[in-house]
Amino acid sequence: MELPDFMNYGEKFSKKDFAEKIQRIAKRAGAKLVYAALILYYTLQSDKVSKKDKAIIIGALGYMISPLDVIPDAIPIAGLTDDLAVLLYVLKKVWTGIDPEIVEQARAKLSRWFDEDEIAEIGNLFDNE
Repeated sequence: MELPDFMNYGEKFSKKDFAEKIQRIAKRAGAKLVYAALILYYTLQSDKVSKKDKAIIIGALGYMISPLDVIPDAIPIAGLTDDLAVLLYVLKKVWTGIDPEIVEQARAKLSRWFDEDEIAEIGNLFDNE
């Protein structure tokens, strides 16, 4: 799948919209998408991340929030695959700048929304994209 120019979605991102969307789609999206989104969201708040990486993260999260994307979110199962692809693509790009504490913070939040079996299915974030 070819990724869209998700940098055009930067203006769609806001903390409020992110929180509302992630809570609304959490179970339907699955733990892997939510985990990737949370890692990027918490990374965005870090002062250790470059402005360039923050811009890329904002674009990816804006894409996830936007109802206008390559595969509409309303389509069962397939509707969120493009969102996951974008999030994982950006996560790979910025991975070296992500503090292990952020990964733990995301996992802790994830454990509030998913049971251990669902969390175990995440495995390596970058497997089976």
